Amino acid sequence: MGIVMFLSQNIFAQKETENLWKSGRPDGHAPISVMGDHYHKKGGLMFSYRFMNMNMEGLLNGTKTISNNEAHNAGYMVTPLKMPMKMHMLGAMYAVSNNITLVAMAMYTQNDMDLQMRMPTGMTREFSTSSSGFGDLKIGAIYKILNKNRQSLHGQLNVSIPTGKIDAEDSTPMSAPNKIQLPYPMQIGSGTFDTDLAITYLGQNGIVSWGSQLKITIRFGENDDDYSLGNRYGLNSWFAIKTTNWLSFSGRIEGLIVDNINGENLKLNPMMVTTADTQNFGGNYVNSAVGFNMYIPKGSFKNIRLGFEYAYPIFQDLNGIQLKQEETITIGLQYSL
Repeated sequence: MGIVMFLSQNIFAQKETENLWKSGRPDGHAPISVMGDHYHKKGGLMFSYRFMNMNMEGLLNGTKTISNNEAHNAGYMVTPLKMPMKMHMLGAMYAVSNNITLVAMAMYTQNDMDLQMRMPTGMTREFSTSSSGFGDLKIGAIYKILNKNRQSLHGQLNVSIPTGKIDAEDSTPMSAPNKIQLPYPMQIGSGTFDTDLAITYLGQNGIVSWGSQLKITIRFGENDDDYSLGNRYGLNSWFAIKTTNWLSFSGRIEGLIVDNINGENLKLNPMMVTTADTQNFGGNYVNSAVGFNMYIPKGSFKNIRLGFEYAYPIFQDLNGIQLKQEETITIGLQYSL
């Protein structure tokens, strides 16, 4: 009788383990652009590096494409032409228990913007500005709610500490040789304590995995320049197909709502350039993406992952006059211990 009970308990435990959602496969992590998509077992440690390159070019007013001349005719002396943004992100995760995983992320951002100025004669002149530096530091925790029937659910709370500068300066044709404070999109940090709240659902079977994440970013108070960036509300959904034990391909779609800026930086002239006018911020977006994950399951490089994703907006309805988002490329490495 004791042997029967022992065997039945072991068989039950084995079935229970086999019935869990597992991260140890190429599609066991979400596409590399999705943050906070998984947790670890007690004592698990992971380091990650991501590089993101996002391009913006051309102007939209709502959903309508407009020319720079039309933006000038709306009363702005200077209008943006394009803005590439590069971001390096370093992350760490450590599981203090089977239910709680601590997370931290630091980032370094490089912004470059090409602009066009209309001269009093009606002629135009192009110039560029740039800014760079370490952004806001994020720390937080992920809490596992359930893991059974090859499905998982977890929540996340992050706090963003305003370590990124909001007083970046550069020279312009109007200020040269002196430097002046740059408009809102060229600043590196938010200047406020922000909170990320997210809940993530994951599922998988033998060769397919899927997931969905609802995430809200809430800004608290105003920064030293008397404004705060808009809150963000996003819903990410994805699926991935495991083609081998080391490779998977993914597709993703994201709906995103970004609120307008609250308050105003009185050091900026809102009629000088569209990016200094708080009415030209926020909007509604639908983004699509495709990518792949590579995972090394054994050997000297066990538990190293390489992720790649190409994202492109399929719908943009912007508040006021803004640069149109183009492609975003993200590549990252993850290493688990």
